[in-house]
Amino acid sequence: MDLYYFPGSAPCHAVILTAKNLGIELNKKFVDLMARENMSAEFAKINPQQVVPTLVDNDFTVWESRAIMVYLVQKYGKDDSLFPKCPKKQAIINQRLYFDMGTLYKSFSDYYYPQLFFNKPLVPELYKNMETAMSLLNTFLEGNNYVAGDQLTVADLSILASISIFDVANFDISKYANVARWYADAKKLPGWEENWAGCLEFKKLFK
Repeated sequence: MDLYYFPGSAPCHAVILTAKNLGIELNKKFVDLMARENMSAEFAKINPQQVVPTLVDNDFTVWESRAIMVYLVQKYGKDDSLFPKCPKKQAIINQRLYFDMGTLYKSFSDYYYPQLFFNKPLVPELYKNMETAMSLLNTFLEGNNYVAGDQLTVADLSILASISIFDVANFDISKYANVARWYADAKKLPGWEENWAGCLEFKKLFK
């Protein structure tokens, strides 16, 4: 399986974390977003949306990190623990994945990306969205060891990739006790080292 990825991308980290926790190998193909390699005609043939991560599994291609994660579990998982078949459990996991995409990670990208990629000034009001998102995650984790209930799922892996990016940007996670507790435990998961190495690559953009 080929994974087209950029080392500093949190969504790419999430897919890599999933593969590591499933014990499967990915053939990683570097796409230099800073050089706009994703906008090439060649890459457009693979993925017309021209985004990473993109997974190519023989004759099947899929992108959007959370869709890739669920696909990997359903096709290659030895069991369904990372994405249980129970509709109610799936609903909670999906809610957390959509929360990550549409609220948590989005709050980070809305605040930082205009500055990092387009040289625009930071908007202080948008920082509050990051704090709100973190407060919500803290609420989800009240009385729970994992973000979607009582077991590790792809929701934890996706949100771990996002929280790591918050961390490397020096966001104060310690103010959110449940998140801090969960994050300390999540750092023990397979793939953490590669995830953090990617975060350090991302940190270079701040310079």
